[in-house]
Amino acid sequence: MKIKSAVLRASGLERPYAKSQPIKIETLELDPPGYGEVLVQIKAANLCHSDLSVIDGSRPRPLPMALGHEAAGVVVEAGEGVEDLEPGDHVVCIFVPSCGQCLPCKEGRPALCEKGAEANGNGTLINGSRRLHKGDEPIHHHLGVSAFSEYAVLSRHSLVKVDPGIPFEKAALFGCAVITGVGAVVNTANIRLGSTVAIVGLGGVGLSALLGASAAGASRIIAVDINEAKLQKAKELGATDTFNSRDKDVVEKIKAATNGGVDYAFETAGAVPAMEVAYAITRRGGTTVTTGLPHPEHHFSFPQVTLAAEERTIKGSYLGSCVPQRDIPRYIELFKQNRLPVDRLVSHIISLEEINEGFDRLADGEAFRILVRF
Repeated sequence: MKIKSAVLRASGLERPYAKSQPIKIETLELDPPGYGEVLVQIKAANLCHSDLSVIDGSRPRPLPMALGHEAAGVVVEAGEGVEDLEPGDHVVCIFVPSCGQCLPCKEGRPALCEKGAEANGNGTLINGSRRLHKGDEPIHHHLGVSAFSEYAVLSRHSLVKVDPGIPFEKAALFGCAVITGVGAVVNTANIRLGSTVAIVGLGGVGLSALLGASAAGASRIIAVDINEAKLQKAKELGATDTFNSRDKDVVEKIKAATNGGVDYAFETAGAVPAMEVAYAITRRGGTTVTTGLPHPEHHFSFPQVTLAAEERTIKGSYLGSCVPQRDIPRYIELFKQNRLPVDRLVSHIISLEEINEGFDRLADGEAFRILVRF
């Protein structure tokens, strides 16, 4: 079938993207689903920094690539071997497919699936195939999803069936921002009731982490960013304190306000300076968690003695250390109970044709989550 899709053909172009137009809206051919695959009509997709990092070249991927990974849609056709999904089912897309056979999968850590990571790096589905092309030219899949398209063929392992009562534009958030941010708090860090928490970087993931910390019973939530509008949004979502990290004394001020630092600090900006702040404001015996994905050549350094002498912990969190089939239905249930109001993260709604301008807004820090509505 022929579909309209947002295709990246060159990364690292100069901004503004509205002028350089790195993403082109093209007509592609989408093959039918193969064994273990599903054809999904995409109903809503969100712009994410994981897309932006491919566009600006900080996360190299094979090109040309049909972008997009945080999305929700409806099943159109289930391929051979798919017995638990049928046409009409509502699904959320997951950007790390899991094979179920490698050691991380067997340990209950599907976010670290070895076969899924290899496929994502190669721009294929988890079985190594590509279902997108333009004539004889193959088009790579973005994280096994390619959601900035009218339709997508995905592995069954890249989909979670969800409550059809949840609007698609809200369900889409659970595919990346929510499971990454909330999961970092409740899975990776496993914060304790009454803990003090800091969130450094208030994009979609950071604000999701803030919501997760509030739902998990943090007694104090420190929000840190360079953008005053985001700090105000954090207050609206439950932050007890806000600090602008442009302030050269921000670390000292936060440590003074928290009697030496917080129990858990989360770096969600994907930038070394943010990680430096997060580590510096973590108290003795505390834990620093990073969900960020900076350029592979960027390095974070710290006084090694503090790890032992202060019993400090640094942890990485990918996909929020989630088990998507388990966690997404749980988080959606909390959303239905108004305990996880993730719908408040969406700041802009655009069409597919406005996607370059949308990524300018995301890069400028003007947006929390930008929704492409199909």
